[in-house]
Amino acid sequence: MKTIHLAGLLTLVFGLATTAVHAQTYPSKPIKAIVPFAAGSATDQIGRAFAQKMSESLGQPIIIENKAGVNGMLGADAVAKSAPDGYTLMVGTNSTNAALKSLMKKLPYDQDTAFAPIGYIGSVPLIVSVNNEVPAKNLKELVALAKSKPTQVTFASASTSQRVSTEMLQSMAGIDMTHVPYKSGPAAMTDLIGGQVNVFTADFAVMLPQVKAGKVRGLAVTSLQRSKAIPELPTVNEALGLRDYELIAYFAMFAPAGTPADVIAKLNKALNAAANDKDIQEKFAAIGFETAPGTPEALAQRNRAETVKWAKAIRDAKIEAE
Repeated sequence: MKTIHLAGLLTLVFGLATTAVHAQTYPSKPIKAIVPFAAGSATDQIGRAFAQKMSESLGQPIIIENKAGVNGMLGADAVAKSAPDGYTLMVGTNSTNAALKSLMKKLPYDQDTAFAPIGYIGSVPLIVSVNNEVPAKNLKELVALAKSKPTQVTFASASTSQRVSTEMLQSMAGIDMTHVPYKSGPAAMTDLIGGQVNVFTADFAVMLPQVKAGKVRGLAVTSLQRSKAIPELPTVNEALGLRDYELIAYFAMFAPAGTPADVIAKLNKALNAAANDKDIQEKFAAIGFETAPGTPEALAQRNRAETVKWAKAIRDAKIEAE
């Protein structure tokens, strides 16, 4: 019995020593960060900028891999099933880590337990826009048009925030438009410009350059306050005389559940350093991006609150789980 006990004790000590050495030497090779949305999306642009800055702190490159599809589910699933060794990360969003649970009847992973929070990256509002040929010069006119032609006005979406923002608008304004799903925001934008779809609500990274260039018509922003990036656009609440409309997209970084705490701490330190970097802040200020450095525990708490918030938004918008 003593021999068995000693062998078990040695195994435990060896395991702890191996974990400690891993944490001390981490990272010793390139890290992969999966972006569960298409190249060119806000998640992609912001994720790449943060990955580059974090690489400088960690001394190893962080290589972005885009794995788009099903509102971020495909990429999230790949991360959830990866080895928890700190070498596969995810640039997650409100889609992957708050809303999908309410949008899908069944996920291939447990959204609440599959990921280890690393840290919060930041948030951006969205812009409600229409094709230039749509005879609506403001949001009130768009609502009137949709009321006069039920189901004939079409709206695009390629992410949870894009879809839920428009569904919430429909619900609160009492209109019925037809949803056209897309795999990526840039593809939806192409069709909005071309007139294949009438309405698209998307984050500033995708939408603002097209509004500024006059290729589409911006009608309102989805935040509670007007954005400094485009102050001439009213909020949805201002435009329609509402009080409780708000929907913003947020970004955060996660690892597979079970990733060692010391590794998470190193990644969190590098992430917060990137969030405090003036170059990053200035680069994305024009798209209404606001950083919010914090602890993994703060992100976990935020995710729990956001999951409840998005569940209510999806329920109120009467979106059926798929």
